[in-house]
Amino acid sequence: MKNRYVLWIVLAIQVVPAAFFVSDILISVLGLPVAPFSWMFVELIQIGAAIALLVGVVMGAILLRQARQRTYRAEEALRRAQSAFRDVLEERFISWDLTPAERDVAMFSIKGFSTQDIADLRGVSEGTIKAQSNAIYRKAGVSGRPQLLSLFIDELVEDHSDKA
Repeated sequence: MKNRYVLWIVLAIQVVPAAFFVSDILISVLGLPVAPFSWMFVELIQIGAAIALLVGVVMGAILLRQARQRTYRAEEALRRAQSAFRDVLEERFISWDLTPAERDVAMFSIKGFSTQDIADLRGVSEGTIKAQSNAIYRKAGVSGRPQLLSLFIDELVEDHSDKA
């Protein structure tokens, strides 16, 4: 909230000189009969513009740094979540005693690949993938792919809510 007010103040400080310079140019271009501004007033506006530009650059750098830090933290949280999800998958696959082929099929299924896509990726028939999928569902105690996926989602959500 505090940053928002500072940003508005910096913006206002920058808008005033910008409006002055634009209006001064328009007056000159359009040849409007306006009394010239005193040199002292023009100098103050120029000093204000220079200060506003410097403040804007500093604020931009600070905000960029903060945004990069937030991005880094978000990426770290995502890496931890991915690692936790892999750990959950691995624990479940071990407890279900899945074969290496079943692990691959389960992983592809969880990632959303179709039976045909999995068969193509593994270089086997679609019937083989269906048989391996049924073995996975039986070992996991579920009736299909949606329930298989929900097992992992439920576990991650429960782990997250326990930590909160």
